[in-house]
Amino acid sequence: MAVVIRLKRTGRRNRPCYRISVADSRSPRDGRVLESLGFYDPVCPAAERQHTLDVDRARHWLQHGAKPSETVHSLFKAHGVYEGDLELGKDKVRKRKGRGTATKTRVRKHAAKAARADAKTARQAERKVAKSAARKAAKAATAAAE
Repeated sequence: MAVVIRLKRTGRRNRPCYRISVADSRSPRDGRVLESLGFYDPVCPAAERQHTLDVDRARHWLQHGAKPSETVHSLFKAHGVYEGDLELGKDKVRKRKGRGTATKTRVRKHAAKAARADAKTARQAERKVAKSAARKAAKAATAAAE
């Protein structure tokens, strides 16, 4: 079982609050947890009340192979979880999905789609002008024949 330390969202709409929780990686974000280590309130104006953490339990889970998310890793640094004999390398941090090249690819696809739409609009405008010119020529020909 792969264990991760991540944020579990609580709070209401437009007022997020998170619990720092230890969970199985296969469970949903707001699903069942093994243990709750503290909380993180990013909207709280008082910096000292923004987050609390049980440092001893956090160290325990890290020593037993739990991988923290990027945000939890930065909160752990702020609380001094990594001081002493515990050191965590970059390979032990759980990266967020859907970042970096996927976003760039999405932007490129969107730009290509917009360019195709512009080309299609230009072709439609050209056809409209050509039809209008053909109608005028046909009218002029029937008027000249009469």
